[in-house]
This record gives sequence, C-alpha cells and structure tokens, in this order.
Amino acid sequence: MSLIDHICGASCLILALLFTLVGSSSVSAMPECRQISEESVAYTVCSIDPKEAEFRIHLADPNHAIYGGFDPLRRQLWAERRVLLIAMNAGMYHDDRSPVGYHVEYGHEIKSAVTSSGYGNFHLLPNGIFFMREGQPGVMETKAFLRSGIKPDFATQSGPMLVINGKLHPRFVPDSDSFKIRNGVGVDAEGRVHLVVSKSPVRFYDFARLFRDRLKSPNALYLDGTVSSLFDAATNRRDRLFPMGPIVSVSVPIPQ
Repeated sequence: MSLIDHICGASCLILALLFTLVGSSSVSAMPECRQISEESVAYTVCSIDPKEAEFRIHLADPNHAIYGGFDPLRRQLWAERRVLLIAMNAGMYHDDRSPVGYHVEYGHEIKSAVTSSGYGNFHLLPNGIFFMREGQPGVMETKAFLRSGIKPDFATQSGPMLVINGKLHPRFVPDSDSFKIRNGVGVDAEGRVHLVVSKSPVRFYDFARLFRDRLKSPNALYLDGTVSSLFDAATNRRDRLFPMGPIVSVSVPIPQ
C-alpha cells in the first residue's frame, strides 16, 4: 500500500500539528463538525470560518476525470500540498455526474445557471447558488445572484432554497409527509459557513428551520437528499455510499 493511500491518517496527524502551531487560543476557530439534535432529529453540522480554511468547488481533476468521491479529491489536494479537512456533495448532477446547474471553478464557468421551472427538487423555485468570491462565502437565490453581477471564484447551483432573506421557502409546509436524508449549506451573519447533513430523514420545513433558527443563517440552500455524503478528517468519516458530481471542499496548506 502506497503512502498516498494513508492520507487520512496523515491528515489527522497534520490536523494535530495545525492545532499545535496555531496555539490553543485559536483552536476554537478551526473547522469542526459536531453532532446536534433539533426537534428529535439528529444532524452533523460542520461550521467553518472562511478566514481559517479555503473553500473550493470541484468536479474533475486536471486530467478531466470526474472525482466521483472524496478519496480521489483528497489525493489530488494532497498532491497540491493541501490537507482536505471537510467535504460534502455540492449540487445536483446528471447520470454522467455533470452538474445540473451553475458551476464555476477558479473563476471559469463550466455550466451556466438554470432559471427555468421543471421537475424535481432542483426546479422547486426559487433555487439558489452557493459561491465564494475573494474568500467571502455567500448563498443567494439564483435570479438575485444573476442580477448582482457577482463573478465568483467558485460556485454551485442547487435547489430549492431553504431560507431566503430570513424567510422559509414558500412551498414548505410543516405537515409534509416527505422525509429524506438531506444536506445543505448556509452562511450566518458572521460569515461562517454551515455544512449540514441529517442523520435521519427530515422534512424540508424542519431542515430549513434548523438553518434559520438554530444556525442563524438568513440564506441557506438545499444541496441534495438520499445521496448526502460527508468527509470529516477529524473523525475519519468518509461516506462512500453513492457516486458524486460536484463536491465542496474545505482545505488548508500543509504546514512547512
């Protein structure tokens, strides 16, 4: 077995080194995933300060091979002298794993935004876009994003929006009988990004309330359901149940 196959172990060692280097007073600012419960539903919540780690959106490696999972992405980042701390599936995709909606990497638009209505959760309008611009994260409703003229460094489109300017999506109802494992992303008033995956099936309504009321995110976006997957180096969680399309990563440089 090669050294690169042991990256997860190396990641955990480097995490420990990072905590030593930054000092105990700064550890609380480092990315972390925690377990919480809200209205009898358990969630894994990863809260990240974008000043402490870098967000990227990924689809394929430099040879244009779609990652499809966390391990190939982890190896690529390692080759770039970066440690993958946290990652999550990020946006819906077609059978060939290409993104359904807007997708931007390193300022290059790979797929244009979709604004039309249609079938499925992605088209349960309004949908939205999670993006990074010069290190600043944001979640915006798709048409508002397009009107803003923002040119992101990284972006992914999914849907529906969960929370829109402090209000729940108008189509969500508290007595819905649609329960699924779900994951999503929100940005709070302090600019922290919350990546969340439920541990048991949950309604859209309750999932959205978690972002608005517990995580204080005035805008939040549903990423997907059923295929929801998480990578967390600190706990050695590496979900591999489903192939993935777009992936959001949180990484840091390897200390010199």
